[in-house]
Amino acid sequence: MKPYRWLVALLVAAVLGVLAAQWIAQQDPASLGRVIVRTGGYDYSTSLPVAIALAALALVVLGAAWHLLRLPFRAWGRYRKRQGRGRLIEGMRAVYGGRWSQGERLLGNAADDAEAGTLALAGAVRAADARGDEAAAAQWLAQLAQRDPVLHAVLQGERMLARGRPVDAINALDVAEAQPLPPRGLLLRARALAAVHRAGEAYGLLGALRQQAVLPADELATLELDLAAASLEETDDANLLAERWEAMPKTLRTEPAVVGAYARRAAALGWHEAAMRHLEQALDAHWDEELVDLYARLPVGHVDSRRASAQRWLQQHPGSPALLVALARLARQQEQWPQARDFLQRALEQGAGAEAWELLGDGLAEAGDHALAAQAYANALLAGRGEPVQPLPARLLQPPADAAPEERDANGLPRLVE
Repeated sequence: MKPYRWLVALLVAAVLGVLAAQWIAQQDPASLGRVIVRTGGYDYSTSLPVAIALAALALVVLGAAWHLLRLPFRAWGRYRKRQGRGRLIEGMRAVYGGRWSQGERLLGNAADDAEAGTLALAGAVRAADARGDEAAAAQWLAQLAQRDPVLHAVLQGERMLARGRPVDAINALDVAEAQPLPPRGLLLRARALAAVHRAGEAYGLLGALRQQAVLPADELATLELDLAAASLEETDDANLLAERWEAMPKTLRTEPAVVGAYARRAAALGWHEAAMRHLEQALDAHWDEELVDLYARLPVGHVDSRRASAQRWLQQHPGSPALLVALARLARQQEQWPQARDFLQRALEQGAGAEAWELLGDGLAEAGDHALAAQAYANALLAGRGEPVQPLPARLLQPPADAAPEERDANGLPRLVE
């Protein structure tokens, strides 16, 4: 395109020159004015239009001469640029192929390129890291920090986070010269903040991450879920816990991981009713085995009301192993071992694992059946390792002959004792 533009410019100049010459030829030379140049004892005079034309011609000649003088330097610059691009391409190909030393050498040679030098330095850092040469990596990083502070901050944050040093990653990403951070820098900062138990700050970055589409939708949803749960678990103030919970979207407040995190912190901070209420609402909306187990484990008291809720859920989920174990746990807290034993038997029939066997062993030991308790504990170990368990003798799990008969519901399970 450049030769074409030059040709058009020359044609336009020629046309303008012809038109100007014709106009001058039609004018009276005396009326056009004269220009006199006196130098070295000589006088040079000509008409004003001719002087202007000569000056323009001189400028054109000077421009052409300057262009010709620059041609070798421009050709050398283009040659150097092609060389730099070639080294960058070959160096990156070597790095991706695992030829670390060759790649680092080529990329180091390409670092002088004004445009692609920063990319070459970043690749050289990766190659030095892959070789385990910390000194070389530090040298390339120092050059990168002077050339591109933003890329240096992102690369250093990624390196520190990969090495399990989130504090150093945050310090690298928070330097003033690197602000504002690009999307990947924000993602690295969010992960580093979560790693140092500052998930509340990391959760605040989700809006920018979502707007800039730094992750696929499913991965971003997983990250949001993890940060929401972690931000609740790290809260030590009840008011802040309530504020963070209310600020979360309603869809997030029905996720088992988030509800469980809130319930644990609320119970630890003394908000027992709130912990129970939100667990019950979540289980009514979306059944989850882990949440119902947490519902029975929470040290919040109110055993009678919790067992009544669990009995109600049993009508809808009669084959839930976690619910049956939860009922057994609550029955034991009410000191009703025969009912707890029946719940555990049913849970084991439904595929309950080591936790049910351990709970059964605890109850049998308290009831004085030490031999049977030992076998239950052994089964808990076997179930935990994924090995087949030894069934307990059915006759040993029957209630004593003098025990009062228990009233049972439609599922064959003991009814709640008021």
